[in-house]
Amino acid sequence: MNRKVENVKIAYIGGGSQGWAKRLMNDLALEPRISGTVSLYDIYPEAARQNAVIGNSVSAREEAVGKWVYEATGDIKEALTNADFVIISILPGSFDEMASDVHTPEKYGIYQSVGDTVGPGGIIRSLRTIPIYKEIAENIKAYAPDAWVINYTNPMTLCTRTLYEVFPEVKAFGCCHEVFEVQHLLADMVEEMTGTAVEQRQDIQVNVIGINHFTWIDRASYQQMDLLPMYKEFVEKHAESGYEKNLGDWEKSVFSSANRVKFDLFRRYGLIAAAGDRHLAEFMPPVYLESPETVAKWKFHLTPVDFRKKDHKSKIEQNQKVAAGEADFELAPSGEEGVAIIAALLGLEELVTNVNMPNGGQIANLPYGAVVETNAVLRRDSVQPVLAGSLPADLLGIIGRHAANQEAVLQAALTENRELALNAFINDPLVAPLGFEQAEALFDEMIQNTKSHVGGGFVRDRNAYASS
Repeated sequence: MNRKVENVKIAYIGGGSQGWAKRLMNDLALEPRISGTVSLYDIYPEAARQNAVIGNSVSAREEAVGKWVYEATGDIKEALTNADFVIISILPGSFDEMASDVHTPEKYGIYQSVGDTVGPGGIIRSLRTIPIYKEIAENIKAYAPDAWVINYTNPMTLCTRTLYEVFPEVKAFGCCHEVFEVQHLLADMVEEMTGTAVEQRQDIQVNVIGINHFTWIDRASYQQMDLLPMYKEFVEKHAESGYEKNLGDWEKSVFSSANRVKFDLFRRYGLIAAAGDRHLAEFMPPVYLESPETVAKWKFHLTPVDFRKKDHKSKIEQNQKVAAGEADFELAPSGEEGVAIIAALLGLEELVTNVNMPNGGQIANLPYGAVVETNAVLRRDSVQPVLAGSLPADLLGIIGRHAANQEAVLQAALTENRELALNAFINDPLVAPLGFEQAEALFDEMIQNTKSHVGGGFVRDRNAYASS
């Protein structure tokens, strides 16, 4: 007998989302075992109301086997009260602040391909995100203390870490799809090297170890085949040209790459780097990001924020048409695991997937309490991280530096400690080559560009902050 769970309540913080919300609608509509209410909360209530219209129209379709009622609210208490699950997907600040994160460092010779996790952009983004997550954590503690909290916002590590710092009993974890893409790459490899088609990426079994966007695989298998020796051959075959399923694909999208950074990191460290090249490059010294020409040589992209602005505008216009019934909403699986995770936590299945949670020993040689990314087993009301082992000494040096930096940024943001934040900023591998004086000048300029979103303690000219 097929089990069903009804009257589930999902609170969606950032419910006016132009992208992630539609993925959730798709996957909920295609899951027949769960039904209930999605409460969409956003600081822009009209965007949430529009998503409620779209969600209810999707749920009303005959082919939608999962039936949900979508409600919009501008009151976070209303959204969270009686919630079984809380999903957080927000943009901290605006695209103008993001433009500063990504492009202001270019004046100082620092290039970033994403700018949302580490590097100067990731650190400044963190300083304005952590206060927001402090408030979210306080609201979850007050109105939904028993809910499972699923975070999609970047910087993933520090968003999740803040939730636990403010509300230690929170049942929260971060989800990221970067490992999924590497499983797809390994599936392509198996087909190319053996002629055997892998039916689905989940058939590639991997041990995940690291921190978000700098995650590694030290064991991988498919049907009892050890994939590490095969990957070594695959890397040597494609290291110089890169690998793409369809030749030239990396040039067609600013989010794509030819995996050359990934392959070079394998040659250096002997483990499979389990994130996209754009993210991986930012954790290293500026080997891959020395200049736009260097980036092109490695066959990935510096993603300009102007592109994101145009893409966001396009999504808004498309969603307006869908809400007005002037455009179709394609009902198809998103490829994300959020709804499968919810099903597992409701006891409908067991799921093994990668999550970001505080380290309780799953990575033996990273600090206890630091948010790390490993696999976990999800069952009814349980997320149990898998013991992933220890990082090799050379990778531990790099990852440990970032983990320590992230903890310093957290404490700096919570206490408005400018010197602590600046020291973490200078300690980042992309910033360190600038030297102290140039790094501080960059820090101050970036803080000024986001001063309305950070505490006054970070702004050198306190009067300038107060009068803004």
